Amino acid sequence: MRIPFAVPSPGTRPFDVAGFGLNSVDLVAVVAEYPALNTKQRLQRVARLPGGQIATAMATCARLGWRARYIGRFGSDDVGAISRDSLEREGVDISASETLPGITNQFALILVDARTGERTVLWDRHPALNLEPADVPRDAVTSGRLLIVDCHQTAASAQAARYARAAGIPTIIDVEKVRPGIGDLLQNIDAIIAAEEFPTALTGHEHLGEALRIIGREWGASLVCVTLGAKGSLAWCNGREIVTPAFPVDCVDSTGAGDCFRGAFAAACLRIPHGDIEDVLSYANAVAALNCRALGSRGGLPTCDEVEQLMLARPQI
Repeated sequence: MRIPFAVPSPGTRPFDVAGFGLNSVDLVAVVAEYPALNTKQRLQRVARLPGGQIATAMATCARLGWRARYIGRFGSDDVGAISRDSLEREGVDISASETLPGITNQFALILVDARTGERTVLWDRHPALNLEPADVPRDAVTSGRLLIVDCHQTAASAQAARYARAAGIPTIIDVEKVRPGIGDLLQNIDAIIAAEEFPTALTGHEHLGEALRIIGREWGASLVCVTLGAKGSLAWCNGREIVTPAFPVDCVDSTGAGDCFRGAFAAACLRIPHGDIEDVLSYANAVAALNCRALGSRGGLPTCDEVEQLMLARPQI
């Protein structure tokens, strides 16, 4: 089945992909086992690492060889500097982003269970970092051949998606929570990529396949996909369910795997714009798996060659 939307040709925009949404810096703490109440244990490892949904998706696209632009707000503290510098080192353009004087950057405390690589995220975000619809820079969010948004700043993300739609640019969302205004946002999205709990929370249907079908028909998305961690992903497209298995890797930390999946989905659409959606989803699953090899949201970001090698190693059915 072909990719269900048209990707603008190379050279039609200054960037290949633009991302509008969150950046963060994560204090990642590895524990031998998830702590019970009123207990103590020594940390196995602690690291301060860059993260954030859209920032990580843009870093993924840049690592895979695409011209990526991040649009959002940074704090002026040392955490904000770490976040900005991490994107610039990957080659992500941040010229359309703002740094707010006297404001702390978003940060998170992430506990990683060393036995499984699963994580728990505790975060904080200064309200001044949020953008309103009137703050969305039209030229910036339409500067890529694809636009990725998240759902945290729901109204602002909806405005960004409307700008992209009007410019003929396909839109992708990383959505994880039912927030006020989520319907207005989703109706402007071509590819909805959701966290595992979202489809049921939005529709009330426990059966994931049915929930994806309802979302697609209700909000008019060409593709609706849910990421399932070690179980891969499930998608609904043109009346068909597409099951894509995960690639087995030794998981050190699953933080950021879903964010990398979204970035890699965009990268695969750019890589094979007239290709099959099954290949796009397989590519995204491969990148997400490889990122789990190391600590942090971007710790295991792969190169194009590493992705190709992993995909070629999977036995063909």
